[in-house]
Amino acid sequence: MADYIHVPDEAPAVPKIEVTVDENDYRPGALRLMKELRPNWKPSEIKMKFFTDGITNKLLGCYVGAVMQDVVLVRIYGNKTELLVDRENEVKSFRVLHAHRCAPSLYCTFNNGLCYEFLQGTALEPEHIRSQPVFRLIARQLARYHAIHAHNGWVPRSDLWLKMGKYFALISKCFKEHDR
Repeated sequence: MADYIHVPDEAPAVPKIEVTVDENDYRPGALRLMKELRPNWKPSEIKMKFFTDGITNKLLGCYVGAVMQDVVLVRIYGNKTELLVDRENEVKSFRVLHAHRCAPSLYCTFNNGLCYEFLQGTALEPEHIRSQPVFRLIARQLARYHAIHAHNGWVPRSDLWLKMGKYFALISKCFKEHDR
């Protein structure tokens, strides 16, 4: 049983940029990242678009021009999410999926997040997913994911119970009663 993720040799290396992006004042940190990732972009011309807030992470798109063509997504990790998410394995998984053409390019990691390629697309609604051509495409793509050998021939060991244990360890054991 393997408890590691084997990253293929052909997977591109991912640089670490020593920047921390403040989730409440994100522009200065995002501009420092763009200076490294897109040095030809003029800081005064960089536009930023917040995508819908996730449960824990913030997602920001950086681009220049009137049309969002070359967009760098900046994912700012939520506070204390590293207690649940193994960030090293997350990056390894991203690299494995990209090496098999199942994920966008991962441009870099930074102190509290990562930057990756934006892929144009449409968010699917339930009526789309019920459509036979679409659900067949989804099934085909899921089969591609599950055919990837990310453990170099070893059977992966589940860490579900380990993760659940970490999650439950973070929850308070007792709660104070509130006055109503």
